[in-house]
Amino acid sequence: MTAFDLRAILIVVLCVVTVAGGFYVFVFPYLSGEALAEKRHAQITNGAGGRRAGAGVERIVDSATRRKQVTESLKELEQRHAEKKKISLENRIAQSGLDFTRNNFIAASVGSALAVTVLLFLITGSPPLSVAGVVIGGWGVPNFVLKFVTNRRLKKFGIEFPNAIDVIIRGVKAGLPLNDCVRIIASEASEPVRSEFRQIVEAQTLGLTITEAIERLPQRIPTPEANFFAIVIAIQQKSGGNLAEALSNLSRVLRERKKMRDKVKAISSEAKASAMIIGALPIVVALLVYLTSPHYIELLWITDTGRVVLAICAGVMGLGCFIMQKMIAFDI
Repeated sequence: MTAFDLRAILIVVLCVVTVAGGFYVFVFPYLSGEALAEKRHAQITNGAGGRRAGAGVERIVDSATRRKQVTESLKELEQRHAEKKKISLENRIAQSGLDFTRNNFIAASVGSALAVTVLLFLITGSPPLSVAGVVIGGWGVPNFVLKFVTNRRLKKFGIEFPNAIDVIIRGVKAGLPLNDCVRIIASEASEPVRSEFRQIVEAQTLGLTITEAIERLPQRIPTPEANFFAIVIAIQQKSGGNLAEALSNLSRVLRERKKMRDKVKAISSEAKASAMIIGALPIVVALLVYLTSPHYIELLWITDTGRVVLAICAGVMGLGCFIMQKMIAFDI
């Protein structure tokens, strides 16, 4: 074998090896599917990473959006509450639950003013003192009665309201919509919760949403409980969330507030009794002295000096009772 033949064989072998290597490197992966598998694996890996990154970004954006919605809802409710601090006479009558109109209340105030004026004139026989009956009977007595009836109604509402919230919680957990739960309360709850929720249902029939109808509840029932309930519903309707859990927390807070209020009332009962005894003691002593020695004490109202002293004593006693009432009154 000559040198030329040997070189030719080597060249052929090198060419065959080169072609085989190129085929194995560039063509075989596509024929076997390895390149497609690597490409698919890279796509899946990059896609999962992108989705994880995207999910993280979405969670951050969603959390920021919910915080923004909650903040905006609270600001709107605070603005509405600030705008409605001045309560009209119609709203005050509606809060008391009395079946009165504005004209009826004004007529009752005028009648009370006339009655108190005539009564003071018959007792004192002095026209200047009788004029005070116009203020006492026309403004003091009607407003006192209206406030007393309103406070009694609000107290009843605060006692029954947690039970109404529990009805909503059980209904939502059972799959009922919020509107049906409100209708159940409007038909089966005790007064005054039943009448207030009936007004919510009637507002919905007029075209208002459930949130707008419930936002009117604190106007008729100016209590923290009603305001908390309106805030929870407004935030849940705008930002979503578990309504049953939110209302469960609200119900627990309301019941704890009631327990604390009753505890404070029991603790301060001794101070209230002492204040009542101290306030009634001068009147009782004056009455006993009048029964035993009428000529001795009648100088307080038959002489000018006595009237001045009696007026000063009444003012000081009233101021003392007011201070004691403020000392034992706790806002919970």
